[in-house]
Amino acid sequence: MPVTKTTATETPNIALSMKLPRKADFEKALLNQYTKAVQLSQKAGHQVSFRVVVDPRAGAQTISIVEEDPLVGDSAFPAEEAGEPDDELKAALSDARERGRRRVAEILSEDDMLSAEAFSDLLGVSRVTVNTKRQNGQVLGLDGAKRGFRFPAWQLDQDGRPYAALPKLHEILAGAWAVYRFLVSPHGALDGRTGLDALKRGQDSDVVAAAEGIARGDFR
Repeated sequence: MPVTKTTATETPNIALSMKLPRKADFEKALLNQYTKAVQLSQKAGHQVSFRVVVDPRAGAQTISIVEEDPLVGDSAFPAEEAGEPDDELKAALSDARERGRRRVAEILSEDDMLSAEAFSDLLGVSRVTVNTKRQNGQVLGLDGAKRGFRFPAWQLDQDGRPYAALPKLHEILAGAWAVYRFLVSPHGALDGRTGLDALKRGQDSDVVAAAEGIARGDFR
C-alpha cells in the first residue's frame, strides 16, 4: 500500500479503506499496517505516523501510513525505538494472516471464479492473451497461493466483454484485490450500490469517480 511523505500541514494519502461491518478484515489490515509502519520507521531512521480514521457518514474506515519530515517530526516528539512486536501481537498477526488465507481460499473457490483456461474459453481467446490482459488491467485476475489466478465470470458485460472501466479501476486502486473489494462492496457515492451493480447499469463514469474518491480519501 502507498506510503506518503508529508509535513504536519499536509494531508496524508489514504492507504486503505473498507466498510465498517468488515471488522475481521479491518483488524487484519490494522495489524499488517502497524507492522509495515514499524519496519518503515526503522528503515527511514525517523518517526512514521500510523493513523486510523472512521467516517460513520460514509460507512468506511481508513488506515494511512505517513512518513513524516524528520525536521518537523523530530522537533515535535522525541524519537523512540519501536522494537519488534511482542508475542501477543505476533500471535495476533499470525491469526490474522491465517484468517486472510482462509478467506482468499473461500473467495477463489466460488463457482463464478474461473481458471485461466476456462476464462479464455469464455472470451474465445488464448490463455496467453488472457494473461496479457490481466497484466494490463483489462481483466480482473485474483492470485491465490495454491489455486493460481482466478477470473470472476461476472466481470463480463451482457455482450460477453470485460467491463471497459476495469483498466481505469486498476490504475486508480493499484491492485487486483483492491479492485475486487471495490466491485463487490456497496458505496455511498454510488447510492449504496456496489461497483459491479453500477457497471451493470452503465454508470462507468460514476464508478470511476467513486474509485477516485476512495483513492483520495474523499468519502463525501
